[in-house]
Amino acid sequence: MSDPKIKVGKNVSFGKNVVVEENVSIGDDVVIGHNVVIKKDTIIGNNVHISDLTLLGRSPGSNKKMARKPSSTLPPLVIEEDVRIGSNCVIYRGVSIRQGVFIGDLASVREEVSIGNGSVVGRNAIIENKTTIGGNVVIQTGSYITADMIIEDDVFIGPCISSSNDKYMGMGNFHHQGPTIKRGAKIGNNATLLPAIVIGEGAIVGAGAVVTKDVPAREVVVGNPSRRIK
Repeated sequence: MSDPKIKVGKNVSFGKNVVVEENVSIGDDVVIGHNVVIKKDTIIGNNVHISDLTLLGRSPGSNKKMARKPSSTLPPLVIEEDVRIGSNCVIYRGVSIRQGVFIGDLASVREEVSIGNGSVVGRNAIIENKTTIGGNVVIQTGSYITADMIIEDDVFIGPCISSSNDKYMGMGNFHHQGPTIKRGAKIGNNATLLPAIVIGEGAIVGAGAVVTKDVPAREVVVGNPSRRIK
């Protein structure tokens, strides 16, 4: 890249048809696959690998129907060192991806999201806006992580879980708040988490459970609606 507005470190590998917009910063030893698009102002640290057909730093859009319009002044996407990003991913402006994160193919990460050190976002997972993900979190394939959600460190989330942040489904009389999952909790396959509930530290939610109320620390719940078991 010869554009003086783009900073490129040492030993950077570009695939075919890569697009890099103005004010992008790329660190040392970065590998960028074919047909990758890196939007303006994006910051990429050292030893990052980006696979084919991925879009980084996208600005969000909206229409008249959307009750909560995205900010027009989002900070740049920041990707720290040793991150791995799969193919066909879309990651928006205003996202912070910390050191050692792995993001699988086809994942989507919306604006104003932070992902802590060493976490995993699985294939085809969706992370909605204004969500905080701690360190060493595992979010497995096909999971839907709603907006306004808090996931603390060392949480395990199994494949295809669903979460929500609007109790009355668009009626406008509920303050949007996704679930909070406390440190070390584990959520089983295909579980459903309703808005604003709290999954306590070290708690376990069984596969297929529908969680309608808070789960105390270190308890195990199963079923629809979920109930405590010993």
